[in-house]
Amino acid sequence: MTANGRFIVITALLAALASGAATWASATWIMRERQAPSLHSIVHDELDLNADQERRLAAIEARFAGRRQALEAEVRAANHELAAAIAASDGDTPQVQAAIDHFHAAMGDLQKATIGHVFEMRSVMTPAQAEAFDARVVEALRQDAG
Repeated sequence: MTANGRFIVITALLAALASGAATWASATWIMRERQAPSLHSIVHDELDLNADQERRLAAIEARFAGRRQALEAEVRAANHELAAAIAASDGDTPQVQAAIDHFHAAMGDLQKATIGHVFEMRSVMTPAQAEAFDARVVEALRQDAG
């Protein structure tokens, strides 16, 4: 590939990355503006929990907060790895594919842990509370899916 061709490929990749980043930032801002109540507010503001439930949920939430931070850090690290692989490549290389796989695995781990956290929280609820909680979780997931 000539120097001009390589320059064109790199420019196109950088333009695509910039476009993707701008789209992601815009979508994030819009979603925050329309965001449904958080899981925390649903649990603590809508379910009429007793003191024992509040105490048990506080312990569950504290445990998950540290795990979530670690998982989110792994997602960010995988994203940086992908950026570096793209910057160092001439196209869709095995290194880029490995970085994509790492990113997908990190996102999957975060999603699985979050769902596990949701079910752990649900385990301290009464059947009526769990039914209301499930309905709100399902509603939030459906809204997120569009």
